[in-house]
Amino acid sequence: MDSYLNITVLPDEEMSENLLFNKLYSKFHKALCDLQANDIGVSFPEFQIKPGRVLRLHSRATRLHQLQQLNWLGGLLGYCKVSEIQTTPSPVQYRVISRIQSTMTQSKLNRLIKRGSIEPEKVRDYKAKMFSKGLDNPYLELESTSNGHKHRRYIAFGELLNEPVSGTFDHFGLSKQATIPWF
Repeated sequence: MDSYLNITVLPDEEMSENLLFNKLYSKFHKALCDLQANDIGVSFPEFQIKPGRVLRLHSRATRLHQLQQLNWLGGLLGYCKVSEIQTTPSPVQYRVISRIQSTMTQSKLNRLIKRGSIEPEKVRDYKAKMFSKGLDNPYLELESTSNGHKHRRYIAFGELLNEPVSGTFDHFGLSKQATIPWF
Protein backbone atom coordinates (compact mmCIF):
# COMPACT_ATOMS: atom_id res chain seq x y z
CA MET A 1 0.00 0.00 0.00
CA ASP A 2 2.36 2.62 -1.27
CA SER A 3 -0.26 5.16 -2.35
CA TYR A 4 -3.49 6.81 -1.27
CA LEU A 5 -6.05 9.37 -2.30
CA ASN A 6 -8.50 11.38 -0.24
CA ILE A 7 -12.11 12.06 -1.11
CA THR A 8 -13.57 14.86 0.98
CA VAL A 9 -17.30 15.49 1.15
CA LEU A 10 -17.96 19.21 0.67
CA PRO A 11 -20.57 21.10 2.70
CA ASP A 12 -23.91 21.39 0.95
CA GLU A 13 -27.08 23.23 1.93
CA GLU A 14 -29.39 20.67 0.28
CA MET A 15 -27.92 17.42 1.64
CA SER A 16 -26.39 16.61 5.00
CA GLU A 17 -22.76 15.61 5.25
CA ASN A 18 -23.75 12.18 6.59
CA LEU A 19 -26.11 11.50 3.69
CA LEU A 20 -23.46 12.50 1.15
CA PHE A 21 -20.80 10.39 2.87
CA ASN A 22 -23.11 7.36 2.92
CA LYS A 23 -23.85 7.81 -0.80
CA LEU A 24 -20.12 8.16 -1.49
CA TYR A 25 -19.36 4.96 0.39
CA SER A 26 -22.16 3.07 -1.41
CA LYS A 27 -20.72 4.11 -4.76
CA PHE A 28 -17.24 3.11 -3.60
CA HIS A 29 -18.57 -0.33 -2.61
CA LYS A 30 -20.15 -0.78 -6.06
CA ALA A 31 -16.88 0.23 -7.75
CA LEU A 32 -14.94 -2.34 -5.70
CA CYS A 33 -17.47 -5.01 -6.70
CA ASP A 34 -17.14 -4.01 -10.38
CA LEU A 35 -13.33 -4.23 -10.14
CA GLN A 36 -13.46 -7.42 -8.04
CA ALA A 37 -10.86 -5.63 -5.92
CA ASN A 38 -9.55 -7.09 -2.68
CA ASP A 39 -6.46 -4.90 -2.54
CA ILE A 40 -7.99 -1.49 -1.76
CA GLY A 41 -8.42 -0.53 1.88
CA VAL A 42 -10.11 2.46 3.47
CA SER A 43 -9.48 4.70 6.42
CA PHE A 44 -11.39 7.54 7.99
CA PRO A 45 -8.75 10.06 9.10
CA GLU A 46 -11.32 12.42 10.69
CA PHE A 47 -13.29 9.79 12.60
CA GLN A 48 -14.70 10.68 16.00
CA ILE A 49 -18.28 9.71 16.77
CA LYS A 50 -18.99 9.69 13.01
CA PRO A 51 -16.63 8.50 10.26
CA GLY A 52 -15.97 12.14 9.30
CA ARG A 53 -15.89 13.92 5.94
CA VAL A 54 -12.80 12.22 4.46
CA LEU A 55 -12.68 8.78 2.87
CA ARG A 56 -9.05 7.77 2.32
CA LEU A 57 -8.38 4.96 -0.15
CA HIS A 58 -5.15 2.96 0.16
CA SER A 59 -3.53 0.65 -2.39
CA ARG A 60 -0.87 0.60 -5.08
CA ALA A 61 -0.85 3.64 -7.38
CA THR A 62 -1.72 1.52 -10.43
CA ARG A 63 -4.76 0.05 -8.67
CA LEU A 64 -6.02 3.48 -7.55
CA HIS A 65 -5.66 4.70 -11.15
CA GLN A 66 -7.76 1.72 -12.32
CA LEU A 67 -10.42 2.64 -9.79
CA GLN A 68 -10.47 6.29 -10.83
CA GLN A 69 -10.76 5.34 -14.50
CA LEU A 70 -14.17 3.85 -13.72
CA ASN A 71 -15.49 7.37 -13.05
CA TRP A 72 -17.37 5.72 -10.20
CA LEU A 73 -18.28 8.96 -8.42
CA GLY A 74 -20.66 10.01 -11.20
CA GLY A 75 -22.97 12.80 -10.04
CA LEU A 76 -21.37 12.90 -6.59
CA LEU A 77 -18.24 14.44 -8.08
CA GLY A 78 -19.79 17.90 -7.64
CA TYR A 79 -20.20 17.23 -3.90
CA CYS A 80 -16.65 15.96 -3.33
CA LYS A 81 -13.07 17.09 -3.58
CA VAL A 82 -10.83 14.29 -4.87
CA SER A 83 -7.10 14.57 -4.26
CA GLU A 84 -4.41 13.39 -6.60
CA ILE A 85 -2.98 9.93 -5.96
CA GLN A 86 -0.12 10.47 -3.54
CA THR A 87 2.70 8.42 -2.06
CA THR A 88 2.07 7.18 1.47
CA PRO A 89 4.29 9.17 3.87
CA SER A 90 6.95 7.45 5.92
CA PRO A 91 7.23 6.61 8.73
CA VAL A 92 3.63 5.82 9.64
CA GLN A 93 1.78 3.54 11.97
CA TYR A 94 -0.73 0.94 10.84
CA ARG A 95 -4.13 -0.21 11.97
CA VAL A 96 -6.85 -2.68 11.07
CA ILE A 97 -10.18 -1.12 10.14
CA SER A 98 -12.93 -3.69 10.14
CA ARG A 99 -16.64 -4.23 10.42
CA ILE A 100 -18.11 -5.00 13.81
CA GLN A 101 -21.54 -6.56 14.21
CA SER A 102 -23.83 -6.85 17.16
CA THR A 103 -24.58 -10.41 18.20
CA MET A 104 -28.13 -9.44 19.12
CA THR A 105 -30.27 -7.72 16.48
CA GLN A 106 -33.93 -7.23 15.67
CA SER A 107 -33.61 -9.34 12.52
CA LYS A 108 -32.07 -12.18 14.55
CA LEU A 109 -34.91 -11.89 17.06
CA ASN A 110 -37.43 -12.03 14.19
CA ARG A 111 -35.82 -15.24 12.92
CA LEU A 112 -35.88 -16.76 16.40
CA ILE A 113 -39.58 -15.93 16.76
CA LYS A 114 -40.42 -17.25 13.27
CA ARG A 115 -38.84 -20.65 13.85
CA GLY A 116 -40.12 -20.88 17.43
CA SER A 117 -36.67 -20.92 19.04
CA ILE A 118 -37.60 -18.33 21.64
CA GLU A 119 -40.52 -18.42 24.03
CA PRO A 120 -42.88 -15.42 23.84
CA GLU A 121 -42.15 -14.41 27.44
CA LYS A 122 -38.39 -14.32 26.68
CA VAL A 123 -38.75 -11.79 23.82
CA ARG A 124 -38.86 -8.87 26.25
CA ASP A 125 -35.67 -10.06 27.98
CA TYR A 126 -33.96 -10.48 24.60
CA LYS A 127 -34.92 -6.91 23.59
CA ALA A 128 -33.69 -5.47 26.89
CA LYS A 129 -30.37 -7.28 26.52
CA MET A 130 -30.15 -6.26 22.85
CA PHE A 131 -30.49 -2.56 23.71
CA SER A 132 -28.05 -2.77 26.61
CA LYS A 133 -25.41 -4.30 24.33
CA GLY A 134 -25.79 -1.73 21.54
CA LEU A 135 -22.78 -0.61 19.55
CA ASP A 136 -21.48 2.93 19.87
CA ASN A 137 -18.90 2.67 17.09
CA PRO A 138 -18.97 5.02 14.10
CA TYR A 139 -21.19 3.64 11.36
CA LEU A 140 -22.26 4.13 7.79
CA GLU A 141 -25.91 3.80 6.81
CA LEU A 142 -25.95 2.06 3.46
CA GLU A 143 -28.78 1.19 1.12
CA SER A 144 -28.85 -2.19 -0.54
CA THR A 145 -29.01 -1.94 -4.33
CA SER A 146 -30.73 -5.34 -4.52
CA ASN A 147 -33.67 -4.72 -2.18
CA GLY A 148 -33.46 -1.04 -1.15
CA HIS A 149 -33.25 -1.83 2.56
CA LYS A 150 -31.00 0.35 4.71
CA HIS A 151 -28.50 -1.19 7.07
CA ARG A 152 -25.79 0.11 9.32
CA ARG A 153 -22.21 -0.98 8.89
CA TYR A 154 -20.40 -0.34 12.16
CA ILE A 155 -16.67 0.34 11.94
CA ALA A 156 -14.06 -0.91 14.42
CA PHE A 157 -10.63 0.70 14.64
CA GLY A 158 -7.83 -1.62 15.76
CA GLU A 159 -4.84 -0.68 17.88
CA LEU A 160 -2.03 1.30 16.29
CA LEU A 161 0.82 -0.96 15.13
CA ASN A 162 4.39 -0.21 14.09
CA GLU A 163 4.50 -2.84 11.32
CA PRO A 164 2.05 -3.53 8.50
CA VAL A 165 0.12 -6.79 8.28
CA SER A 166 -0.70 -8.00 4.77
CA GLY A 167 -3.99 -9.53 3.75
CA THR A 168 -7.08 -8.89 1.69
CA PHE A 169 -9.93 -6.42 1.97
CA ASP A 170 -13.63 -7.00 1.38
CA HIS A 171 -15.67 -5.03 -1.15
CA PHE A 172 -16.17 -2.32 1.47
CA GLY A 173 -12.39 -1.77 1.83
CA LEU A 174 -12.41 -3.35 5.31
CA SER A 175 -10.41 -6.27 6.70
CA LYS A 176 -10.22 -8.33 9.87
CA GLN A 177 -6.44 -8.81 9.53
CA ALA A 178 -4.88 -6.51 6.90
CA THR A 179 -3.69 -3.09 8.02
CA ILE A 180 -3.78 0.26 6.31
CA PRO A 181 -1.26 3.06 6.89
CA TRP A 182 -2.62 5.44 9.54
CA PHE A 183 -1.60 9.08 9.26
